[in-house]
Amino acid sequence: MRMLHTSDWHIGRTFHGVDLLGDQARSLAAIAEVVAAESVDVVVVSGDVYDRSIPSADAIAVCNRGFEAIRAAGALIVATAGNHDSPVRLGAGASFAAAGGLYLRTTVADAHRPVLLSDAHGEVAFYGIPYLEPDITRVELGVPQARSHAEILDAAMGRIRSDIAGRPGVRTVVLAHAFVVGAEATGSERSISVGGVETVPRSAFDGVDYVALGHLHSPQTLSESVRYSGSPLPYSFAENSHRKAVWIIDLDAAGLHAVRRHDLPSIRGLSRLTGTLDELLTDAAHAGAEQDYVSATLTDHTRPVDAMRKLRARFPHAVHVEWSRPGGNPELHYRERVHGRRDTEVAQSFLTDVRGVPSAGEMAWLERALAAAVTEPDSVAPADPARELSA
Repeated sequence: MRMLHTSDWHIGRTFHGVDLLGDQARSLAAIAEVVAAESVDVVVVSGDVYDRSIPSADAIAVCNRGFEAIRAAGALIVATAGNHDSPVRLGAGASFAAAGGLYLRTTVADAHRPVLLSDAHGEVAFYGIPYLEPDITRVELGVPQARSHAEILDAAMGRIRSDIAGRPGVRTVVLAHAFVVGAEATGSERSISVGGVETVPRSAFDGVDYVALGHLHSPQTLSESVRYSGSPLPYSFAENSHRKAVWIIDLDAAGLHAVRRHDLPSIRGLSRLTGTLDELLTDAAHAGAEQDYVSATLTDHTRPVDAMRKLRARFPHAVHVEWSRPGGNPELHYRERVHGRRDTEVAQSFLTDVRGVPSAGEMAWLERALAAAVTEPDSVAPADPARELSA
C-alpha cells in the first residue's frame, strides 16, 4: 500500500490580511497531481484541515474541491481534526462521506476504531487521534486526574493498543495532531499549551508501523516511522526558507518498507526586503521578489508617506511594511532626549520624525496652540452652593 502524508491545510487562513483561498486551491490541486503521478492508494490528513472552527462557505468549497480532486486521482482519504478544527463540524456526515472514500476520525470515541483498508498483503488499520484538549477529554478517556497532553495521549494510545492486540498481523498507521518532543515549531502554529504541558514524548507511539503527525508546519523526521509533513503553504515569513513537501510511504507485508519526501511546488514566494523606499522601488536586485509576498523594512531618515501603496506599484503582493530609522539610539531614554528643550522644539522634533520638517507656517500655528494651552486655566472654580440655592 502506498500512502501520502499531509497535514495543516488551514483552509480559510489569511496572510497579513490577504485571502489565501486561491493559493490553497492550487496547493491541493498539486497534492492531487502527486497522488496521480505516484499511484497513491491512501492520503492521510493529520489535522487542521480548516483554519477556523466555523469555516466560511468559500473555505468549505475549496476544501471539498480538494478532497474531490484527490479522490478522482485515485486515492482514498483518512483525516482527523486539529486544534483549529471543530471536530463536530469536520466530522458531520462522516458515515455518508465514508461511502465516497473520505474517512473522518474526529472524536475521542472514534480514536480506537480504525479505518480498515486492504491491499495484497491484508488489512491496514488507520487510527485517527484528533487534537486532545486535556480539560475536555480526560473524563471521556477515563483519566480524570490527567493534566498534560502526554497523559491524555497515553490514555488514547492505550485504547488503540488494546484494539491492535485483537488484530494480530494487521499493519498500523496512526494520525495524530500533537507537539512531539524534539520537533521544532516555526512560529505560525497556534499554541496548544492550554490545559497542561503541551509536548508529548515520541515513545508514546512505539509499536506503530507509521505515525503521521500534524500541528508543526515544517517537514520533520523524528524517527524513520514518526514524521511531520508540515503545511503545504508557508503561513509566516519565518517559513520563507522552508521547502514544503509531503511524505510518500510504502507498506509491505512486514510493515513500513520505505519513506520518500516529495517536494511541493512553491505557489508564491516570501521575501523580506530592507532599504529606503526609493531603493526598494528601483533596485534591479529586487526584481525576483516582484511576485512574492513581501515584508519591507524601510530605512529612510524620515517615515515615508503612503509607503504601502507605493510599494505595491512594484510588489503587488506586499503585505507588511515597517519603518526602522537608521542611526537611532534605542538606549537613549526619552527624558534625556527632551531634557532642557522648549515645548516647541520637542513638538518640532516629533513632527520631523513622523512626517518631515514642518513649514514656518505650521510652526507658527503650533506655537500659538502651545501658548493657548499654557495660558488656559487648569479648571473652572466651583460654583457657590449657597448662591445656587438662593437662585
